[in-house]
Amino acid sequence: MISHPSPNAGERRAGVRPSLVVLHYTAMRCAEDALARLCAPEFEVSAHYLIAEDGRVFAMVDEDRRAWHAGAGAWGAVTDVNSASIGIELANPGDAPFAAALMDALEALLAEILGRHRLPPEAVIAHSDCAPGRKIDPGRRFDWRRLARAGLSVWPEPEAAPEPPGGDLAPDLRRFGYTAEAPPDVILAAFRLRFRSGASGPPDATDAAIARCLAGRWGATA
Repeated sequence: MISHPSPNAGERRAGVRPSLVVLHYTAMRCAEDALARLCAPEFEVSAHYLIAEDGRVFAMVDEDRRAWHAGAGAWGAVTDVNSASIGIELANPGDAPFAAALMDALEALLAEILGRHRLPPEAVIAHSDCAPGRKIDPGRRFDWRRLARAGLSVWPEPEAAPEPPGGDLAPDLRRFGYTAEAPPDVILAAFRLRFRSGASGPPDATDAAIARCLAGRWGATA
């Protein structure tokens, strides 16, 4: 862990404690470029941690403080995601596989964070989950299944007999956590980006089965 404090932080509002971990990609050339931006006052952005391609972990904002990484959005009952989350930036341009050393370091860091704050695996979400239509990171190249196998996120295993296509996915997706204000097609795209990358067109039976699985196993929002 390398200490590299960012001035871009504040107090968590209303005494809120972390209940989410939000994953991002930097979409920059290298970790050093991202580190400079995340620590520059004029850009007014930050995260709690940045993980470099070679596995180095930079600690920029203390976990008891509010980093500026998520912006407008919502997840479940949370409407101030910055106050209720820990943000992790991953050095990746957005269109390439995530480096093995980076993923190893991410697993170790997530295990520490979830244990320290007593958070369940479903607390780990994508920036695209809480800001659908506005953000797409960590993107379709990120390996969510790997995190789920390690108990550090979730992955659906739907029943073999899905519902017929054409059903309304909104209640199940909302129950799982997709509560940000956005049109249904934007929510669908965010959901597919994480759980069914490459799918297109209207919602189908597979979408319905995955959404039902997510809501049934990890849903916490009415």
